[in-house]
Amino acid sequence: MLIWRVNLENGKLQREKIPEAWSRLGGRGLLARIMLDEVPPRCEPLGPLNRLLFSPGLLVGHMLSSCDRISVGGKSPLTGGIKEANAGGTTGLQMACLGIRALVLEDQVAASGHAKTDWRVLHVSAGGARLEPCADLAGLGVAEAADKLLRRYGDKVALALIGPAGEMGLWAAGIQNLDKDRTPSRIAARGGLGAVMGSKGLKAIVFDAAGCGKPPIADPDAFKEAQKIFSRNLVDHPQTGLYRDYGTAAMALTCNALGGLPTRAFSSGRFEGAEAISGEHLREELLARGGASNPTHACMPGCAIRCSNHFGDGEGRSVVTPLEYETIGLMGSNLGIADLDTIARMNAVVNDLGLDTIDLGAALGVACRAGLMAFGDGERALQLLDEIRRGTPLGRVLGHGAAMTGKVLGVLQVPVVKGQAMSAYEPRAIKGTGVTYATSPQGADHTAGNTVRAKCDHLDPSVQAALSRAAQISMAGYDTLGACIFAGFGFAVAPEVVPALLHARYGWDVLPDILQALGKETLAMEREFNKRAGFTPAHDRLPEWMTREQLPPHNSVFDVSEDDLDGVFDW
Repeated sequence: MLIWRVNLENGKLQREKIPEAWSRLGGRGLLARIMLDEVPPRCEPLGPLNRLLFSPGLLVGHMLSSCDRISVGGKSPLTGGIKEANAGGTTGLQMACLGIRALVLEDQVAASGHAKTDWRVLHVSAGGARLEPCADLAGLGVAEAADKLLRRYGDKVALALIGPAGEMGLWAAGIQNLDKDRTPSRIAARGGLGAVMGSKGLKAIVFDAAGCGKPPIADPDAFKEAQKIFSRNLVDHPQTGLYRDYGTAAMALTCNALGGLPTRAFSSGRFEGAEAISGEHLREELLARGGASNPTHACMPGCAIRCSNHFGDGEGRSVVTPLEYETIGLMGSNLGIADLDTIARMNAVVNDLGLDTIDLGAALGVACRAGLMAFGDGERALQLLDEIRRGTPLGRVLGHGAAMTGKVLGVLQVPVVKGQAMSAYEPRAIKGTGVTYATSPQGADHTAGNTVRAKCDHLDPSVQAALSRAAQISMAGYDTLGACIFAGFGFAVAPEVVPALLHARYGWDVLPDILQALGKETLAMEREFNKRAGFTPAHDRLPEWMTREQLPPHNSVFDVSEDDLDGVFDW
């Protein structure tokens, strides 16, 4: 495995041995190490000193179920700090087969405003890397651009690409990746890394691992044995069946029951239309519709959970894949919309623009508070999304996410931390996740350490810091391995499988607590980067309005103490 560097100003590629300090890191952990070592923490996120980084996790490359994720990183234009966003699909798998531990994209094209002739594709293969012009792709939506790229480069490649939002430099832009069926639906969504890619004049990266086999394994027999134990535990876990049948949308009724389903711009935690947007109703509808509809779908090859879905309309025609809980929460209940078809149409538009549905859903909720649309008005929401596609001033404001929308429209009740919108777990009702929102170096992000499954009183502020700490450490470890959060179902039953897999894969002697060690190391590096970027404990707080405005139905506020928040990382 090597580090590949591409200078985007002159197109030169360097392939380097992995430095000793980086050698036992991958995914999120390696991104944090590279950022800390090479990126000036106070640099302009959309300037030439920022890096755009791609790294598959340590276990990626062998179709181990739910463990082929790609991490994308850089300094976030949204938070002003370090950012890692990860996705499923095929990008991580092909990078690992190419022997790339990290792809480091440096500098940017010297251009003014990125004219059509400035946009380029980076083609990466065993033969090296080359930049090619792609004026014909400029301004295209993600779906059309991906289709043209697959016809140009063949349907066996992996893609990472941006939509019009990334080209416009909108801070809520993400980077789309192909799923196993070559649909560009797996987005590294959070933190505006699509805008970073756009700032470097890149429309797409093509990963072509033709002729490359899987990465070498130090002890194949031991790896197979550990894989067998992990796979059995994963398949047998009761949560696996739940997510296979209902996907992440299963969380809708759970969060509603807890009083933690964001409703009407985070003004309530319970939605009267929750049943109509639930995972149970979603599955029932998709099974009845047939055609392109499928309630169970794998986003990456070899996944045993298959928590994704393919949403078709009443005629069975494809609308979007996947329709996830976060989108249902932020673009459904958060906007007072109780219709899955409307949410799916919005989801498809946002995907094609290459934007984060979480930040866009939160921004539209802010727009509702400002009177630009009425709660429940899906057609008006689609009109506002069209403003983004047309690049109007209002569209650009919305495309920069909820924080910017609140500032421009004069709304104080904006659900963000460090400039990034909260996902669909109301922190006044699910307070452990609120601690994660507040303290994570990533900004408000449930994937950094969600506590909703913890067996506790979610309204009791005294136990939440410890729950968040444990969840954040584990998730940083999983992100470094390249493992989906749901892979944790298999690892949790037999924690010894993680060191066994790493020993068999690399020949490393690792301690039994390697997952926690990787998580702690990663978090420490991320916090150090943010500290050098100017972050202080004052940034590790929820918005003040959430500490005083009561959330129905429990009339709760976020009341975890500042001492507890400041002590989350005192392990």
